[in-house]
Amino acid sequence: MGSMFACCKEEKMEIRKADTPQARAKLSVKAGGFSIGAFAASNRGKLEEFYEVEKEVLGEGSFGSVQKCRYKDTGQWRAVKTINKKRVKNVERFTEEMAIMKLLDHPNIVRLHETFDDERNVYLVLELCSGGELFDRIVADGKFSEQVAAYCVQQMLRAVNYLHSNCIMHCDLKPENWLLAETEAIQNTHLKMVDFGLSKRFTPGEFATTKAGAPYYVAPEVLAGHYNELCDVWSIGVIMYILLSGSPPFTGNDTMAVLESVKRSDLSFDKKEWKLISKEAKDMLKVLLTRDPLQRVSAEAALKDEWMTKQIDTTPADMTHASQVVVQNLKSFAVMNKLKKAALNIIATQLTDDAIRELKELFIAMDDNNDGTLSISELKDGLVKAGVAVPPDLYAMMDRIDTDGSGVIDYTEFMAATLDKRQFVAEEACWRAFKTFDQDGSGHIDKEELMKLLGGDNQVSDVMQV
Repeated sequence: MGSMFACCKEEKMEIRKADTPQARAKLSVKAGGFSIGAFAASNRGKLEEFYEVEKEVLGEGSFGSVQKCRYKDTGQWRAVKTINKKRVKNVERFTEEMAIMKLLDHPNIVRLHETFDDERNVYLVLELCSGGELFDRIVADGKFSEQVAAYCVQQMLRAVNYLHSNCIMHCDLKPENWLLAETEAIQNTHLKMVDFGLSKRFTPGEFATTKAGAPYYVAPEVLAGHYNELCDVWSIGVIMYILLSGSPPFTGNDTMAVLESVKRSDLSFDKKEWKLISKEAKDMLKVLLTRDPLQRVSAEAALKDEWMTKQIDTTPADMTHASQVVVQNLKSFAVMNKLKKAALNIIATQLTDDAIRELKELFIAMDDNNDGTLSISELKDGLVKAGVAVPPDLYAMMDRIDTDGSGVIDYTEFMAATLDKRQFVAEEACWRAFKTFDQDGSGHIDKEELMKLLGGDNQVSDVMQV
């Protein structure tokens, strides 16, 4: 594959407005609701007071390093990204990256737990992905089978579709920015999107002009300085090409030659590696790597491509028992007061992928349009498909489960409402929830802290009902 080059030289960001109306992103909170983003606290203490940081460096970048750390109170393992403030040239962009990361809530996007700050560094405490970078797996394995490649591409497209449906584009997708949740074989673990340093919020119909990205993976329209969110779909197409063949589709002897190859976008399947690759895979690559973004497929549409459905078993597992338990837990959660709901949401963010594997698979199976949330119709259809009786008050239940008032059930909301409280609400998890509420570390929770996390003053009386 060759080495990955530095980002293209960036120019001043401009937005050109099209005639389409401005869309409202779904990552918002209605009055009286609370968002999972409020729980990714900016901790006022010192990192070492709360975490034991291992000396071994898991990874290094231009801004700093990543190390493994253990939360002292619970023993849970996390990753901490140390960012040297002197290396942050664009403070506004860095602040935007933090704001975006705090809001994201998807099974294929790494979770930001909390941040710390001192005179020299900013510390981001993140979900630990022990399987390392997808890039390293590609280097080790060379190329993947179509089935394994489809498994990877499906997860990437789901994460990207979630971003795009919330009016965010990543703008820097490459194998280094996909981590494996565990050290197991790829088909037995999950991919996690990371690094939102170049990500942007967008309005449908408007175009960004900042030239940024990695040369092998950047879309031709980005180089032309006129692009939208479909640049992410192009990047996934490049990654898919590499997964199947072991080499990138557009190459050159140096950075400029690579960029010229990207601009031409002459997609070829002439090498011998492609003789054993199916026509369906090549057809999907053609739609992902369509040079004209106006003709390029969306992430949502790509998930329904013939190659995807052929390579991945879409036959739903028997979720009848799980769905029955889910309905019981949903009913229990719906009648809880806001404080208990918030605590369960915090606990849900602390659980590992392995601990909630069955619930996660159920959530994904119900998410018919792959936007990372459940609508009332998706929840209802999912229960019907599982052969479970739909509660007559499902609409009212949904309204009480939707704690941020977005009109849909988000990933963490679903986990909080459906997890087995007896199994997961252990002392250490409750203690972690308490620490999240107690933002000033005083040892007790006051009215101002509740207002900050759960809503305005008019919500406090509701919050305190137990």
